Amino acid sequence: MKSYLDLILLSAKVRKRQNRMTLLCIIFAVFLVTSIFSMADMGVQMERARLLDRHGNLTFQDILGNTMAQTLFLTAAILFLLVLIAGVLMISSTINSNVAQRTKFFGMMRCIGMSKEQIIHFVRLEALYWCKTAIPIGVILGIIMTWCLCAALRFLVGEEFSNIPLFGISITGIISGVVVGIVTVLLAASSPAKRAAKVSPVTAVSGNSEKSGKLRQTVNIRIFKIETALGVHHAVLAKKNLMLITGSFALSIVLFLIFLVLIDFIGCLIPQSSSTADISISSSDGANSIDEELLDTINNMDGIKRAFGRRSMLDVPAVMDENKRLSNTIDIISFDEFELRCLSKDHILKKGSDITKVYGNSHYVLATWDRDSTLEIGDNIWVESEQLEIAGLLKYDPFNSDGLTNGKVTLITSGDTFTRLTGLNDYSVLMAQTTNDITDEEMTAINHIADKNGIFRDKRDERTTGTYRAFVFCVYGFLTVITLVAVLNVINNISMSVFVRIKQYGVMRAIGMSERQVIKMIAAEAVTYAVTGCILGCIIGLLIHKWIYNILIAAHFRYAVWNVPVIPLFGILLLVLATVITAVYAPSKRICNMEITEIINEL
Repeated sequence: MKSYLDLILLSAKVRKRQNRMTLLCIIFAVFLVTSIFSMADMGVQMERARLLDRHGNLTFQDILGNTMAQTLFLTAAILFLLVLIAGVLMISSTINSNVAQRTKFFGMMRCIGMSKEQIIHFVRLEALYWCKTAIPIGVILGIIMTWCLCAALRFLVGEEFSNIPLFGISITGIISGVVVGIVTVLLAASSPAKRAAKVSPVTAVSGNSEKSGKLRQTVNIRIFKIETALGVHHAVLAKKNLMLITGSFALSIVLFLIFLVLIDFIGCLIPQSSSTADISISSSDGANSIDEELLDTINNMDGIKRAFGRRSMLDVPAVMDENKRLSNTIDIISFDEFELRCLSKDHILKKGSDITKVYGNSHYVLATWDRDSTLEIGDNIWVESEQLEIAGLLKYDPFNSDGLTNGKVTLITSGDTFTRLTGLNDYSVLMAQTTNDITDEEMTAINHIADKNGIFRDKRDERTTGTYRAFVFCVYGFLTVITLVAVLNVINNISMSVFVRIKQYGVMRAIGMSERQVIKMIAAEAVTYAVTGCILGCIIGLLIHKWIYNILIAAHFRYAVWNVPVIPLFGILLLVLATVITAVYAPSKRICNMEITEIINEL
């Protein structure tokens, strides 16, 4: 051995199994960033090809000015920062555990003359040595994932993704993956390297750098039983370990909440509706002049999945308050039962709305709403001397492009209620959703009938379902991978925390502590990390969630109102609970299966 740095190769071979988690974290970080930027690059190439076909000439400014390109790069940049933060936390945590297990080793290195600077240099180079294996694997996996996603978008989603490159290699994605791998490892190794340098030669004798302290001053057995109190004490005693594991829990929650904002943002950029029509037939004079029998005719034609229509009456005199007799003009629009069901299915109705009252011939209606609206559920409106009660409010006005009512009251009724109020049976617009295999001949036949009755419009090219699903699929996919790594990291850290104190557990077993008490002690330690992480994650996560929501959504879509995501939060807390149970199981089983003498002699 010519240099102390040769120990890096020997350590990598000897501790191959212990280094797996660190390698896995680096691989995942590189994989995620390579995939994210490669997919963004493929999306930009696809959009560039589409714009070239449409406009012929294209400049770099045209691409940057394109909404889809801007959305792709913005999403990629946000995900890049999130992966970088997550990678630093997770890799730092695993390296810290690695250092904690080698207390004797670093103490002996100090004994034979290695300086603190050399220890720091050693830990950093050791971390970079892992990159030699992890980065190429991460890049290759990222490229393969990009190919798989592009193939899925092209052949399964289709539509606007039919021209996306299949086996493209993104230099931007590869460079981004390599850079994030090296930067993440260097940042993550900084703190553990300094910790290793602080190990004194005396520590080589004991092999344990944990501060014992006086338990009678820190362990409170008046609130908890001794085993529970010791578990909490173990979690709180190691401040850095507490910060890292708590940070992993908190980061999972924060990432989850941030990704929820991205899903909402995509929903606002590319709004989806179950009642989106592929074709429409509008009356040429804007009145209700389309024969109601045409609906059945269209509905029974080949290539049509379902047809539905709307009737409308604009600027209808109405009384908004019976006592004050406030007169106003309102718009009344009828929805078929299918469209009414879609309002509920798409979660467009505000909390407290009861759409079941609106069906059939009733005295209940729905109303559009925004933040400036004074309407409330239960309010009454008098139209043609009939009293109508608002049974529900929409979260925005779907009849305006900006989603705002602009002070206009629009009521949505069932078809039967509309006919009773106005005496009109014919439609102002007919809409239909087509089957996926509709032929050109079938579309021509529909067009021929429609031209006789109104203005026909083929809207199939305006479908955005594929784009929306692709974005949601990618976001949820990356969130799943990041969450999986965070969960594995938490499990690994709790396991390592138990391993570092294995002598203490052996002594406790020797003086009479039962296996059940040992399990409860480990569980108390894990629960302390989880509770602290959940509290911190929920506080920080909700603040960041609201902040990003206001910047990305509320600032551009004035109808959007931020609400606490209660159900998603409950789901992530259940995941944390499952993580704690899993994290406790492995080390508890290991200690219980070991002989007391074996535990004491460990390390």
